[in-house]
Amino acid sequence: MKFFKSSPSSLQEIILDNEKLPQHIAIIMDGNGRWAKKRFLPRTLGHKAGVEALRDIIKTASNTKIAYLTLYAFSTENWNRPNDEVSALMELLVEYLRKEGEELHSNNIKINTIGDIDGLPEFARKEVLRAKELTKNNTGLWVNIALNYGGRDEIVRGIKRIAKDIKEDKISIEDINQEVFSSYLETANMPDPDLLIRTSGEYRFSNFLIWQSAYTELWFTDILWPDFRGEDLLMAISDFQKRERRFGKV
Repeated sequence: MKFFKSSPSSLQEIILDNEKLPQHIAIIMDGNGRWAKKRFLPRTLGHKAGVEALRDIIKTASNTKIAYLTLYAFSTENWNRPNDEVSALMELLVEYLRKEGEELHSNNIKINTIGDIDGLPEFARKEVLRAKELTKNNTGLWVNIALNYGGRDEIVRGIKRIAKDIKEDKISIEDINQEVFSSYLETANMPDPDLLIRTSGEYRFSNFLIWQSAYTELWFTDILWPDFRGEDLLMAISDFQKRERRFGKV
Protein backbone atom coordinates (compact mmCIF):
# COMPACT_ATOMS: atom_id res chain seq x y z
CA MET A 1 0.00 0.00 0.00
CA LYS A 2 1.30 3.45 -0.89
CA PHE A 3 0.16 6.70 0.74
CA PHE A 4 1.35 10.29 0.86
CA LYS A 5 1.61 12.39 4.02
CA SER A 6 1.23 16.10 3.45
CA SER A 7 3.79 18.40 5.04
CA PRO A 8 4.35 22.16 4.72
CA SER A 9 7.25 21.72 2.32
CA SER A 10 6.66 18.47 0.47
CA LEU A 11 4.76 15.22 0.10
CA GLN A 12 6.20 12.38 2.11
CA GLU A 13 5.62 8.93 0.70
CA ILE A 14 4.39 6.24 3.09
CA ILE A 15 4.65 2.65 1.88
CA LEU A 16 3.16 -0.12 4.00
CA ASP A 17 3.92 -3.82 3.70
CA ASN A 18 0.61 -5.70 3.54
CA GLU A 19 2.29 -8.75 5.04
CA LYS A 20 3.48 -6.90 8.15
CA LEU A 21 0.39 -4.98 9.20
CA PRO A 22 -0.33 -5.00 12.95
CA GLN A 23 -3.40 -7.08 13.66
CA HIS A 24 -4.37 -5.05 16.70
CA ILE A 25 -3.69 -1.36 17.36
CA ALA A 26 -4.52 0.27 20.71
CA ILE A 27 -4.67 4.05 21.13
CA ILE A 28 -4.63 6.24 24.23
CA MET A 29 -6.47 9.28 22.88
CA ASP A 30 -4.86 11.98 24.99
CA GLY A 31 -4.71 15.76 24.75
CA ASN A 32 -8.28 17.00 24.26
CA GLY A 33 -8.12 19.28 27.29
CA ARG A 34 -4.76 20.78 26.36
CA TRP A 35 -5.93 21.27 22.78
CA ALA A 36 -8.86 23.33 24.09
CA LYS A 37 -6.72 25.23 26.61
CA LYS A 38 -4.31 26.34 23.87
CA ARG A 39 -7.29 27.87 22.08
CA PHE A 40 -8.87 29.38 25.23
CA LEU A 41 -11.85 27.06 24.82
CA PRO A 42 -13.76 24.93 27.36
CA ARG A 43 -12.40 21.39 27.79
CA THR A 44 -15.70 20.02 26.50
CA LEU A 45 -14.99 21.54 23.08
CA GLY A 46 -11.67 19.74 23.08
CA HIS A 47 -13.50 16.44 23.54
CA LYS A 48 -15.87 17.36 20.73
CA ALA A 49 -12.93 18.13 18.45
CA GLY A 50 -11.49 14.75 19.35
CA VAL A 51 -14.48 13.06 17.71
CA GLU A 52 -13.27 14.31 14.31
CA ALA A 53 -9.96 12.56 14.90
CA LEU A 54 -11.83 9.42 15.91
CA ARG A 55 -13.79 9.36 12.65
CA ASP A 56 -10.64 9.66 10.57
CA ILE A 57 -8.72 7.03 12.53
CA ILE A 58 -11.51 4.45 12.31
CA LYS A 59 -11.87 5.08 8.58
CA THR A 60 -8.12 4.78 8.00
CA ALA A 61 -7.79 1.64 10.11
CA SER A 62 -10.67 0.04 8.23
CA ASN A 63 -9.26 0.98 4.82
CA THR A 64 -5.83 -0.31 5.84
CA LYS A 65 -7.36 -3.68 6.79
CA ILE A 66 -6.43 -3.54 10.46
CA ALA A 67 -8.39 -6.26 12.27
CA TYR A 68 -8.74 -4.74 15.78
CA LEU A 69 -8.65 -1.16 17.03
CA THR A 70 -8.97 -0.52 20.77
CA LEU A 71 -9.62 3.06 21.89
CA TYR A 72 -9.23 4.30 25.46
CA ALA A 73 -12.34 6.45 25.73
CA PHE A 74 -13.16 6.65 29.45
CA SER A 75 -11.14 5.19 32.29
CA THR A 76 -12.20 4.15 35.77
CA GLU A 77 -10.20 7.14 37.03
CA ASN A 78 -12.06 9.60 34.78
CA TRP A 79 -14.99 9.61 37.20
CA ASN A 80 -12.81 11.88 39.34
CA ARG A 81 -13.12 14.69 36.80
CA PRO A 82 -15.63 17.53 37.33
CA ASN A 83 -19.24 16.38 37.04
CA ASP A 84 -20.01 18.67 34.11
CA GLU A 85 -17.09 17.25 32.12
CA VAL A 86 -18.10 13.66 32.86
CA SER A 87 -21.68 14.43 31.81
CA ALA A 88 -20.45 16.06 28.61
CA LEU A 89 -18.33 13.01 27.79
CA MET A 90 -21.30 10.68 28.26
CA GLU A 91 -23.51 12.88 26.10
CA LEU A 92 -20.81 13.04 23.45
CA LEU A 93 -20.56 9.25 23.44
CA VAL A 94 -24.28 8.93 22.88
CA GLU A 95 -24.27 11.61 20.19
CA TYR A 96 -21.41 9.90 18.37
CA LEU A 97 -23.03 6.47 18.41
CA ARG A 98 -26.38 7.85 17.24
CA LYS A 99 -24.82 9.82 14.39
CA GLU A 100 -22.19 7.33 13.30
CA GLY A 101 -23.73 3.97 14.20
CA GLU A 102 -25.50 3.39 10.89
CA GLU A 103 -22.47 4.43 8.85
CA LEU A 104 -20.18 2.19 10.87
CA HIS A 105 -22.66 -0.64 10.33
CA SER A 106 -22.84 0.01 6.58
CA ASN A 107 -19.04 -0.18 6.45
CA ASN A 108 -19.05 -3.62 8.12
CA ILE A 109 -17.45 -2.28 11.32
CA LYS A 110 -18.18 -4.07 14.58
CA ILE A 111 -18.54 -2.09 17.80
CA ASN A 112 -17.42 -3.83 20.96
CA THR A 113 -16.64 -2.57 24.47
CA ILE A 114 -14.22 -3.48 27.21
CA GLY A 115 -14.73 -2.23 30.74
CA ASP A 116 -17.68 -2.24 33.12
CA ILE A 117 -20.41 -0.60 31.05
CA ASP A 118 -22.94 -1.40 33.79
CA GLY A 119 -21.35 1.51 35.65
CA LEU A 120 -22.29 4.00 32.91
CA PRO A 121 -25.37 6.23 33.17
CA GLU A 122 -28.39 4.33 31.91
CA PHE A 123 -28.93 6.54 28.83
CA ALA A 124 -25.31 5.98 27.73
CA ARG A 125 -25.35 2.26 28.49
CA LYS A 126 -28.49 1.77 26.39
CA GLU A 127 -26.95 3.53 23.40
CA VAL A 128 -23.77 1.48 23.69
CA LEU A 129 -25.76 -1.75 23.81
CA ARG A 130 -27.83 -0.64 20.81
CA ALA A 131 -24.68 0.00 18.74
CA LYS A 132 -23.20 -3.34 19.76
CA GLU A 133 -26.39 -5.17 18.84
CA LEU A 134 -26.64 -3.37 15.49
CA THR A 135 -23.11 -4.30 14.45
CA LYS A 136 -22.63 -7.65 16.19
CA ASN A 137 -22.57 -9.71 12.98
CA ASN A 138 -20.21 -7.45 11.05
CA THR A 139 -16.92 -8.98 9.93
CA GLY A 140 -14.72 -5.96 9.18
CA LEU A 141 -12.72 -3.81 11.59
CA TRP A 142 -13.48 -4.66 15.22
CA VAL A 143 -13.55 -1.39 17.20
CA ASN A 144 -13.20 -1.88 20.95
CA ILE A 145 -14.24 1.16 22.96
CA ALA A 146 -12.73 1.05 26.44
CA LEU A 147 -15.44 2.53 28.69
CA ASN A 148 -15.25 2.67 32.48
CA TYR A 149 -12.11 0.63 31.91
CA GLY A 150 -8.97 0.16 33.98
CA GLY A 151 -6.31 -2.48 33.44
CA ARG A 152 -5.97 -3.34 37.12
CA ASP A 153 -9.74 -3.47 37.51
CA GLU A 154 -9.95 -5.85 34.53
CA ILE A 155 -7.33 -8.14 36.11
CA VAL A 156 -9.16 -8.18 39.46
CA ARG A 157 -12.45 -9.02 37.75
CA GLY A 158 -10.70 -11.78 35.81
CA ILE A 159 -9.33 -13.24 39.06
CA LYS A 160 -12.82 -13.19 40.57
CA ARG A 161 -14.20 -15.08 37.55
CA ILE A 162 -11.42 -17.67 37.88
CA ALA A 163 -12.10 -18.02 41.62
CA LYS A 164 -15.80 -18.54 40.91
CA ASP A 165 -15.04 -21.27 38.37
CA ILE A 166 -12.64 -22.98 40.78
CA LYS A 167 -15.31 -22.90 43.49
CA GLU A 168 -17.80 -24.44 41.05
CA ASP A 169 -15.25 -27.11 40.02
CA LYS A 170 -15.15 -25.90 36.42
CA ILE A 171 -11.36 -25.59 36.52
CA SER A 172 -8.63 -26.46 39.01
CA ILE A 173 -5.80 -24.30 40.29
CA GLU A 174 -3.36 -26.50 38.35
CA ASP A 175 -5.13 -25.54 35.10
CA ILE A 176 -4.21 -21.88 35.45
CA ASN A 177 -1.45 -20.57 33.21
CA GLN A 178 -0.96 -17.38 31.19
CA GLU A 179 -3.16 -18.59 28.34
CA VAL A 180 -5.99 -19.59 30.66
CA PHE A 181 -5.74 -16.33 32.59
CA SER A 182 -5.91 -14.33 29.34
CA SER A 183 -9.14 -16.14 28.47
CA TYR A 184 -10.78 -14.60 31.56
CA LEU A 185 -10.00 -11.05 30.43
CA GLU A 186 -12.26 -8.94 28.25
CA THR A 187 -9.91 -9.22 25.29
CA ALA A 188 -10.14 -13.02 25.31
CA ASN A 189 -11.33 -13.29 21.71
CA MET A 190 -8.66 -11.11 20.14
CA PRO A 191 -4.88 -10.98 19.83
CA ASP A 192 -2.84 -8.80 22.15
CA PRO A 193 -2.06 -5.34 20.74
CA ASP A 194 0.88 -5.29 18.35
CA LEU A 195 1.12 -1.51 18.50
CA LEU A 196 0.07 0.96 21.18
CA ILE A 197 -0.09 4.66 20.28
CA ARG A 198 -0.31 7.51 22.78
CA THR A 199 -0.85 11.08 21.67
CA SER A 200 -0.02 14.40 23.41
CA GLY A 201 3.57 13.71 24.45
CA GLU A 202 2.85 11.63 27.56
CA TYR A 203 4.88 8.45 28.14
CA ARG A 204 2.85 6.08 30.30
CA PHE A 205 0.21 3.36 30.04
CA SER A 206 -2.27 5.04 32.40
CA ASN A 207 -3.71 1.67 33.44
CA PHE A 208 -4.56 0.66 29.85
CA LEU A 209 -4.27 -2.98 28.72
CA ILE A 210 -1.41 -3.57 31.15
CA TRP A 211 -1.57 -7.38 30.94
CA GLN A 212 -2.08 -7.49 27.16
CA SER A 213 0.71 -5.02 26.36
CA ALA A 214 3.62 -7.03 27.76
CA TYR A 215 5.24 -7.27 24.30
CA THR A 216 3.42 -4.47 22.51
CA GLU A 217 5.44 -1.99 20.44
CA LEU A 218 4.98 1.57 21.76
CA TRP A 219 4.69 4.70 19.63
CA PHE A 220 4.45 8.15 21.21
CA THR A 221 3.73 11.46 19.54
CA ASP A 222 3.47 15.07 20.71
CA ILE A 223 0.39 15.56 18.50
CA LEU A 224 -2.69 16.32 20.60
CA TRP A 225 -5.53 13.91 19.92
CA PRO A 226 -7.87 16.36 18.10
CA ASP A 227 -5.06 17.00 15.58
CA PHE A 228 -4.21 13.32 15.07
CA ARG A 229 -5.27 12.06 11.64
CA GLY A 230 -5.18 8.99 9.48
CA GLU A 231 -1.86 9.93 7.93
CA ASP A 232 -0.34 10.01 11.43
CA LEU A 233 -1.69 6.52 12.06
CA LEU A 234 -0.06 5.38 8.82
CA MET A 235 3.26 6.85 9.96
CA ALA A 236 3.00 4.89 13.22
CA ILE A 237 2.28 1.69 11.29
CA SER A 238 5.21 2.40 8.96
CA ASP A 239 7.52 2.82 11.95
CA PHE A 240 6.14 -0.38 13.50
CA GLN A 241 7.01 -2.29 10.34
CA LYS A 242 10.66 -1.25 10.62
CA ARG A 243 11.04 -2.79 14.09
CA GLU A 244 12.26 -6.28 14.90
CA ARG A 245 10.02 -8.05 17.39
CA ARG A 246 11.95 -10.75 19.27
CA PHE A 247 9.59 -11.53 22.19
CA GLY A 248 12.55 -12.21 24.47
CA LYS A 249 14.42 -14.30 21.91
CA VAL A 250 17.82 -13.48 20.36
